[in-house]
This record gives sequence, structure tokens and C-alpha cells, in this order.
Amino acid sequence: MTRSIDSKKSSSWSDAMTIDETLRQQWRDLRERLQAKHLLPAEGASVSLRIPGSDAMWFGQAIDAAPQPVSFGTAAGDGLVHATAYAARHDVGAIAVGGAAFGRCLADFGGAMPQAFDEQARHLGVVGPAATELRELGASLRRGGNVLLLQGRTVCLGMTAMRLALNAELFEKCAKAYVLAVAGGGRVRPLPWIVRFVANRRLYKDEQRATLRFARGLPAEETKGY
Repeated sequence: MTRSIDSKKSSSWSDAMTIDETLRQQWRDLRERLQAKHLLPAEGASVSLRIPGSDAMWFGQAIDAAPQPVSFGTAAGDGLVHATAYAARHDVGAIAVGGAAFGRCLADFGGAMPQAFDEQARHLGVVGPAATELRELGASLRRGGNVLLLQGRTVCLGMTAMRLALNAELFEKCAKAYVLAVAGGGRVRPLPWIVRFVANRRLYKDEQRATLRFARGLPAEETKGY
């Protein structure tokens, strides 16, 4: 019996180490991908990954060599932004704070943009109101959207590291089209309501599934198809 118990403890410890190593490597890969695509400034930016089944994350500044495990309750500085977002959105598994050029330019055009593209509605959802204070972040994110501006910086969310990378790319592409159109005096109309409704509903279903996975101590699954 003792040998069996020791075996189970060893297996649990090994599993925990495997998860930590996986998340650490995912963090590095995610940061490198975002920086390679100029979606994460070298300074004043940060990235995190939720640790499934816990109130903690792997967190690090974009200029750091490696992330560190951080409890939501002890987070400080930029880490507090991440912890607040995770507390508001139990479906979120990855967050990047900083953003690229056109995303940050939204601050000069009201801080948000309409759902003008179908892929935007499907994966980014409703871009919540820009937040000027941290206490406004949670309320804005509870609308289910995966991106907003906080004090002029982009806060981008994803259920997985891969989804976050794709969301960051998608947001910058949409923000560029929107900012250039509005700056040139154009008018950007939202998609028909039925298109937005269907796309947003699919997004929220994905988010509900991710919430259940994280509650069970499992990572969220990658979204498949449109």
C-alpha cells in the first residue's frame, strides 16, 4: 500500500512538473511570435498564461528572459492587470498587454471600434469600452470581448496561447483598417446584426467550454473551424 501511495505522489509531482515546463515553453514561444510580428513592444509589455485549476499564472515582462509563477493574490504592477482580467473572465488562458501601433491608435478614435469584419465578430467579439483605471477593466471584459484598451495600451485575451496570438494579429489588422478609414474621413458600418449575433454566439459557446475545462484543471481546447 505504501509503495502504491508513493507511486501516486511521484506521478502527481511528475505531472505538475510537466505542466509547468509546457506552460513555460508556451510562454516563450508566444512572446517570440508576438515580438516577431511586431505585436508586442520590447518595453512596457507583458505576457501571461493561466495555470489550469489554480489562481495563478506564468507571468513575465516582454523583456524578461523567463516567466515566473505568480499568484493572482500577490500580483503587482502589470501582473495585477493580468490577475484582474483572469478574475473577470474564467475562460481566458492567455493575456498580452502592450499591443501594436494601430491598436494603440484606437485611443485617438474613441478607444473602441464596431464589429465591421466577420472574423473580428467571431473571435474578438464586442470590443469593450476603453478603461482609464484598472477597476474599470473587469466590467468591460465581462461583456465577453477579447480585446480592449487600458490607459492607451492593448489588453488582448485568448483561451489558449495560440488563440491569443491569432487574436492579437486579427485585432491589429482590423484596427489598421478602421483607423485608416476613419482618419481619412470614412464611415465604418458594423456588420448586419444577425451576422454579429451568430458570430458572437459561437464565440461565447467556445468561452463557456473553456471555462468548464479550466474549472476541471484542464487547459482549454483549440477552437476548430469558423
